[in-house]
Amino acid sequence: MRGRKPKSDIRQNVVEILYFLKSSHGYEIYSIYRKIFPKATMRSIYYHLKKGIETREFRIEKKEKEKGSYSWGEFAEKTFYSLGENAKPSVNMKVKRHVDEMKLVNQKL
Repeated sequence: MRGRKPKSDIRQNVVEILYFLKSSHGYEIYSIYRKIFPKATMRSIYYHLKKGIETREFRIEKKEKEKGSYSWGEFAEKTFYSLGENAKPSVNMKVKRHVDEMKLVNQKL
């Protein structure tokens, strides 16, 4: 078989993150991923989000435009992802602990 294998550890880890978050935008998924698995690149995470839509492991929940002062203009578009019908979370406890800690910190703010 040529090309990349159909299963991916990175995509499975993103499935685990979305399992606990329910829905999130790409950059938040990337930042959480990097805290748990520091060697990943932003390009790799976005590649796997796009690939996961094709394999129906993820689905696009919604798209929002956020107004601000960015180097590329005054709007940023955020795409929110959630789990698709082919996602098979295995409940990774390392991811669960990190997401729980993150939620706790956000509640205190």
